[in-house]
Amino acid sequence: MDKSFRLFKLLNSVFCLILQIEDIITRIQDETDGVPIRTVKSFMTKIPSVVTGADIVQWLMKNLSIEDPAEAMHIGSLIAAQGYFFPISDHVLTLKDDGTFYRFQAPYFWPSNCWEPENTDYAIYLCKRTMQNKTRLELADYEAENLARLQRAFARKWEFIYMQAEAQVKIDRKKDKIERKILDSQERAFWDVHRPVPGCVNTTEMDIRKCRRMKNPHRVKKSVYGVIEEGTQSQSPIHTPLHHCRKGTKEDVEKEIVFLNTQLDRHCMKMSKVAESLIAYTEQYLEYDPFVTSPEPSNPWTSDDPTFWDLEASKEPSQQRVKKWGFSLEDALKDPAGQELFLKFLESEFSSENLRFWLAVQELKRIPQHEVAQRAQDIWAEFLAEGAPSSINLDSHSYERTSQNLKDPGRYSYEDAQDHIYKLMKSDSYSRFLRSNLYQDLLMARKKPETEQGRRTSLEKFTRSVVSVILLLFLLSSLEILRIKL
Repeated sequence: MDKSFRLFKLLNSVFCLILQIEDIITRIQDETDGVPIRTVKSFMTKIPSVVTGADIVQWLMKNLSIEDPAEAMHIGSLIAAQGYFFPISDHVLTLKDDGTFYRFQAPYFWPSNCWEPENTDYAIYLCKRTMQNKTRLELADYEAENLARLQRAFARKWEFIYMQAEAQVKIDRKKDKIERKILDSQERAFWDVHRPVPGCVNTTEMDIRKCRRMKNPHRVKKSVYGVIEEGTQSQSPIHTPLHHCRKGTKEDVEKEIVFLNTQLDRHCMKMSKVAESLIAYTEQYLEYDPFVTSPEPSNPWTSDDPTFWDLEASKEPSQQRVKKWGFSLEDALKDPAGQELFLKFLESEFSSENLRFWLAVQELKRIPQHEVAQRAQDIWAEFLAEGAPSSINLDSHSYERTSQNLKDPGRYSYEDAQDHIYKLMKSDSYSRFLRSNLYQDLLMARKKPETEQGRRTSLEKFTRSVVSVILLLFLLSSLEILRIKL
């Protein structure tokens, strides 16, 4: 009895939530106080009965007393996920705060009508789409796969399904063109909810009508293995029932909430974006890989000649090394010559203490253990103490963390402060360094010898071509003289 009451209470709350959502949708579509529903001209066609995502967000903020636009977008996306309104140019049921066009769903397709579409309904819909010669109604790849799967599953009654689809197409053709266009989009949005695009969340996994059937738990159920008594579950003869798991405690729920919040805060990227970034990174560093692009004078990894390493460590950087400094601040600081040039630039801007602090912390990580404590105190006195000769600009959080770490100084006591200073140099000083005359002049100076060498190469090619032409003419004239003599 207690279980039935809890289930009834859950169903009641679900229905109340659905009624509240539908009340909001009804108010949004109100002619006086709702959002403006209009027909938009697009090149040579018209898009009827649409609203923009920005209008919906503004209405939600105004009428639901929401101050944060992100919260309004979240609520709107939850409503869109149930299919109450949908984007006309996309299958992803989310709300965007921009000029994206949305259309409201017909009340016939609302969840409160307890729709529970069967696979036969979906098969009729897909079959009907194949009969309509419209580009916008062409089946997507996943829909074509679903149609083929359904055709195999319903092979015996496929003729009946085809006849049903054919009859619906004939009825649709009698309707007005604009009305038919709206109904097609609403029907497609309905199936985007119940048969979503792969990768999208299915919001109809817990169906309302199925929940209502569960209100009477004393009803005898049937199974392929015979009649089941109340309170038991259908089990296969070759499987034994599992022991019931213990109920989750309050601590378990709190741990799960913390875990889910952590997952929500994770930075996620599309695989296509990751692939593009990886390809761009590979192309950028392609000429610096000695196994892909053969270095000059020789590859030290495959030969015994260390000349290449000596050139890389020299204080006279090549054009290739100078160019690499522009890839990232990390590349510039890895090269001793780049580090020295960047320090010189910071001195001209009176902010060299940032780089000197960063280098001092890097040195702290490599010195012997017995010198760490004293060196950590020296860094504090030079850069962070009150009245320090080379005071750096730290935020309060990093300063407090660093001061706490120095109560027991170690190699990584300045990790937070170093990270803050590095980000500061990367976002501010480094971009100005790349635009400075100091870096640009060095980059152009390293390009000049190669340009002059290229000009010499072109001149040599031209000279060779002229000599070849002269020799050819001389040979032809000699042959002509020989022919006359003969």
